[in-house]
Amino acid sequence: MSNKTVFVTVGTTKFNELIDTVTDHRTLEALKRNGYTSMILQIGNGTFVLEPSDVIEISSYTFKPDIGPDMIKSDLIISHGGAGSIMQALDHGKPLLVVINENLMDNHQYELAEKLCEEKYLYYTTCKNLCNSIKNLDFGLLNLVKIDNSKKICKQIECFLKI
Repeated sequence: MSNKTVFVTVGTTKFNELIDTVTDHRTLEALKRNGYTSMILQIGNGTFVLEPSDVIEISSYTFKPDIGPDMIKSDLIISHGGAGSIMQALDHGKPLLVVINENLMDNHQYELAEKLCEEKYLYYTTCKNLCNSIKNLDFGLLNLVKIDNSKKICKQIECFLKI
């Protein structure tokens, strides 16, 4: 089995719950069972103390000028529900699991993720259900064709959703 990498991004936000959930032992075991051997965390403004894992290799950083290279070399992207991060991931044609931050007021992340899930571009979940989603979802069923003009598509969806 080849080495597979998962890239996790919270964008410019603070979403400690996502980072805590994705680094939970059960989630790491689920990723390992699906062939993932390493994880790169982009933790944004969050607070995270990297502890060595005996399950998969984990590295982290707060920000980079461009996270595109980390997305390109990943086999799965787990992202917060921000439109910019979603569209960047879709631009790279990678399997995408969006984790909705349920603590946000006027949560438009859900509507955007739901619409793109209907089109089979991504799956979405919550922190509470992340581990089960990793265990049970078939990322091979997603439409991984790189989306050209994703920003235009995003604007159309935002307009449709009246965001």
